Amino acid sequence: MSYIHFDKTLMTNLEESLPKEILRSNRSGAYSCSTIVDCNTRKYHGLLVVPIPELGDENYVLLSSLDETVVQHGAEFNLGLHKYQGNNFSPNGHKYIREFNCDQVPTTIYRVGGVVLKKEKVFQHYENRIIIRYTLLDAHSETTLKLRPFLAFRSVREYTHENSRVNKSYREVSNGIKTCMYDGFPELYMQLNKKNDFVFQPDWYRGVEYPKELERGYAFTEDLYVPGYFEMKIKMGESIVFSAGLSEIKTSQLKQIADFEVNIRTPRDNFYHCLVNSAHQFYYHVDGENYILAGYPWFKCRARDMLISLPGLTLVNDEVEQYEMCMKTVEKGLREFMAGEPLTVKIYEIEHPDILLWAMWCIQQYAKIVSWEKCVEKYGPLAKAIMEFISSSSHPNLKVRENGLLYAKGKDKAVTWMNSTANGRPIVPRSGYIVEFNALWYNALKFSEEICGQAGLEEERAKYAGMAEQVGVSFKDVFLNPYGYLFDYVDENDDHPDWSVRPNMIFAVALDFSPLTLPERKAIFDLCTKELLTPKGLRTLSPKSGGYNPMYVGPQVQRDYAYHQGTAWPWLSGFYMEACLKLYKNSRVSFVERVLVGFEEEMFYHCLGTLPELFDGNPPFHGRGAISFAMNVAEILRVVKLVEKYIS
Repeated sequence: MSYIHFDKTLMTNLEESLPKEILRSNRSGAYSCSTIVDCNTRKYHGLLVVPIPELGDENYVLLSSLDETVVQHGAEFNLGLHKYQGNNFSPNGHKYIREFNCDQVPTTIYRVGGVVLKKEKVFQHYENRIIIRYTLLDAHSETTLKLRPFLAFRSVREYTHENSRVNKSYREVSNGIKTCMYDGFPELYMQLNKKNDFVFQPDWYRGVEYPKELERGYAFTEDLYVPGYFEMKIKMGESIVFSAGLSEIKTSQLKQIADFEVNIRTPRDNFYHCLVNSAHQFYYHVDGENYILAGYPWFKCRARDMLISLPGLTLVNDEVEQYEMCMKTVEKGLREFMAGEPLTVKIYEIEHPDILLWAMWCIQQYAKIVSWEKCVEKYGPLAKAIMEFISSSSHPNLKVRENGLLYAKGKDKAVTWMNSTANGRPIVPRSGYIVEFNALWYNALKFSEEICGQAGLEEERAKYAGMAEQVGVSFKDVFLNPYGYLFDYVDENDDHPDWSVRPNMIFAVALDFSPLTLPERKAIFDLCTKELLTPKGLRTLSPKSGGYNPMYVGPQVQRDYAYHQGTAWPWLSGFYMEACLKLYKNSRVSFVERVLVGFEEEMFYHCLGTLPELFDGNPPFHGRGAISFAMNVAEILRVVKLVEKYIS
């Protein structure tokens, strides 16, 4: 049986099936996303969602959905599903679903009387095109298939409503039509591999609702435009391929393209392959540059996310070339930033003070996984430039103090990964000496000492060794408190350090180089285990600390106050489990494997085969936020590979 498989019982129960989403993407930032019963529940859902740079820096929903209708003996059976006002669903096509699996591509089997129809969806690589293949597995009489497209032509952050400005005209192309609802948008080509009749029957379907937007406190209704429908006969054993894209395609090639796209997919036949499949969805290639998207469906490329994600998404899967291509783009952006030049790459938040520190960690992973020699050759100059930039306090908000530690101002503007804000100010005002900044700084100094040693630069090696020694002493003086754990941040302008128990101290245990003794590291690890560990990640705040708010629900403001005040994040578990293996070696492998089980369960919930952005910090630990998050996938992948090393 398939790894990810659902039968009729679950598929026809909307309470069970509607929360399960499926995502497919290409490497240009476009994607196709909906629920497993093809009922859109978010404004971000759509069969064809693409970037249109001429219109703005967002994705745009062109083809929202496609309703299939099976016709036998003059009777029509509509397989579509939409939610309308008053919790009404129509036309209830989910009741015909017999099974669903997504081993290679999302596949749905429908049964209508004697008709058995298989539907497979695939998003084409490097092409903004959704391909849907329908195969009639069984039929006892003449069968007709109708396909009715629902068009939106709007930003993922907006809605479309019935209006008189819509352009209802269309032109026939090979086995299909092309149409464009509004000026400025690209034309949408809808074609099939078989000759068909397009029946022009323009209408608006009004009041379509998106319950996920209602949950999040946003507007949640829109109207969708249907220009008509495609109609054709289908014989038993025959496959008909539908294509929707931004350019015309040779319809004679559609079957071949569908076969090729299905066969090159990484199968989702186990936990590891699901994560690898998900990892590939974050790759983003545009204008000759390579990026990592922070997550779907609304995140763009953010510097911190890209640097933390890159090793786990690429190196541990032996995709060294992909790492090097992305790092080429990162290096370009970092050098432009350090030179005070305008950015020519599309990486957001590269000015944040910890970005250069994460860049050093990212390079360090390349040295460990690929080779020290290649690392020194390819990234030695960049590492040197970064360390000189930081050491000279050239960063506008990252200064080296007399005690050797790094100091950043974060009271007025969030500068760490805990970046939620309210009324323009950080909810968690982490400012001053920030614990993970300085753990990364100590690690970077020791790593630089190693690089210089490998390169035979003895004078520079000694310089970094001396700096690291000073930072090590100061780190313990500033952060280590009488209760055996680390302050999250210490602001010299504030009389009271932050006593909150937060997960950021785990980096001082997990990184390759730590200024702490073994007993000190074990004490911190044990506290994280006791107060922060959940089956879905480390909590961002201990339940014993003031302000604990673990449920990421409600309108935006309510969610902002919970974002880093008790919610659990899987990517933090990556560093936690790495720390565990470093401290206890093989004796804790079974424990780490049990922790990983909590994440394997998520392959069958939320967005199938991937990990969401965060989870509630209290049971039952519901997944929240973005449906697929790069740092989470990357860090769990990295731990899976770490465990293999300890077992082998």
